[in-house]
Amino acid sequence: MKSQMGSQNVEFTSKPSCANERDAADPFRGFRERFHFPKGDDVIYLTGNSLGLMPKKARDYVEQELEDWARLAVEGHLHAKHPWLPYHEFLTASMAAIVGAKPIETVVMNSLTVNLHLLMVSFYRPTNERYKIVIEKGAFPSDRYAVESQLKFHEYRSGPGNSLIELTPREGETILRTEDILETIEREGDSIAQILLGGVNYYTGQAFDMKSITEAGHRKGCVVGFDLAHAAGNIELELHDWNVDFAAWCSYKYLNSGPGAVGGAFVHERHSKDFDLPRFAGWWGHDKETRFQMGPEFSPMAGAEGWQISNPPILQMAALRASLEIFDEAGMSNLRAKSERLTACLEECLASIDDDRISVITPADPRERGCQLSIRVKDADKSLFDMLTERGVIVDWREPDVIRIAPVPLYNSFADVYNFVTILKSCLK
Repeated sequence: MKSQMGSQNVEFTSKPSCANERDAADPFRGFRERFHFPKGDDVIYLTGNSLGLMPKKARDYVEQELEDWARLAVEGHLHAKHPWLPYHEFLTASMAAIVGAKPIETVVMNSLTVNLHLLMVSFYRPTNERYKIVIEKGAFPSDRYAVESQLKFHEYRSGPGNSLIELTPREGETILRTEDILETIEREGDSIAQILLGGVNYYTGQAFDMKSITEAGHRKGCVVGFDLAHAAGNIELELHDWNVDFAAWCSYKYLNSGPGAVGGAFVHERHSKDFDLPRFAGWWGHDKETRFQMGPEFSPMAGAEGWQISNPPILQMAALRASLEIFDEAGMSNLRAKSERLTACLEECLASIDDDRISVITPADPRERGCQLSIRVKDADKSLFDMLTERGVIVDWREPDVIRIAPVPLYNSFADVYNFVTILKSCLK
C-alpha cells in the first residue's frame, strides 16, 4: 500500500489477542454497549462519519416526548417532563463544550446548509473592492452550491478568476498545504470578503489549521467561517479562542442524533450584540422576555440564539440529547486521545498491506486529521468496496475512487480495526 504523505511503513504484527488487550485497557470499552449496531455485533461499522450509530437512550427520550404530547398536548410546552418551550437550551452547554465555545455563542437549530445560508446573510457583506469567497476545491457539494448561490444573489460571477477562489492542492498532491492557504489569503486578502472552509474535508479527511487560517484572514480584514460537519464530535475545537466569526455543523455524523437531525451554529461573542448585522428574522430569535407579546418589531436576542427563526424540533432534539449526555460523560479531550490511538492502529494495519492498488490520501500527521482515513483505489475499482460490504464491513464509497473508513472512539474497538484490515487483505487476494 502506498501513502501519499510518506508515513512510516510499520509492519503490523498484532494478533487478535493484541487487539483484545488494547480493548481491555480502553476506558471507553463500555460505551460501545450504549449504541445499537446494525445487524448485530457481527457487523464492522466504520462509517460514523456518514451516520452515527443510534444511542440506546434515544428511543426512551423520544418516547418520553411522544408520551407528553399524547398526555398534555399544547400544555407540554410548559409542563412536559422536559418543557418544550426552552428545550433547545437543555442542549446548549453540552454542544458548546464540544465545539470549544461559550453558551452565548452556541445554538442548536435548523440543518447545516440552512444555517450556513442564514449566517452568510449576516457575514457575507460584499463591497465593490471586497467581494470574493474562498473555499477549498473539493469542498462538500452543498457548501459550493450555497456559496455560489450567495454570489449569484449578490450578482457576482462565481467562476474561476471571478468571485470564487478555490484552494487547490499542488500538482501531484492530494491535500492542501497550510502555507499555500495562508499565502493565498495574504495575496488575495484585500479582495476577500469571506473565507468558508470545511474544518475537516469530507473526502480526504484533512483537518485544517483553523486557528492559523482565522488569524491570517483577520489580518487581511476577512470574515472567517467553517463548516464543521466532519469536525464536530471528531476533533477538538476551540472556536471561541481561535476567534472564528461563525460556524455551522450537522449532528447526525459523529454526534449520533439520527438521519437528517437538527444542526448547530456558532457566532462569536464579539458579534453577540451587533444588532445592526442584517439577518433573516423569525420569532424564535426574538427577545424571550417579550416574544409572546406578539409585537410587530423584531428585537433579537443577544448571541447565537438571535439567529433562530422557528421553534425547535423537539423529537430531533430529544435524540440529540441522548447522545450529548454521553459526550458530557466522556469528554472531548479523552475521546480525541483514544481516536488518535485507534486511527494510528488503523494506519499501522493498512501499512502492512503490500498492494499498490490502494493508497491512503489522508495526512499522516494526527494533528492534520480526525478519525477518518480515506483509501484511494486504483482505477476506481468499486468491486473492492462491494466485496467488503458482502463480508459485513460497512464503510463508505465516494466517487470517483475513495473508500472512507472512520473508527469512532465512542463505539469502535481495536478489534474492529484489526478485523477490518484482515477482511480487506482477503478481498485484495
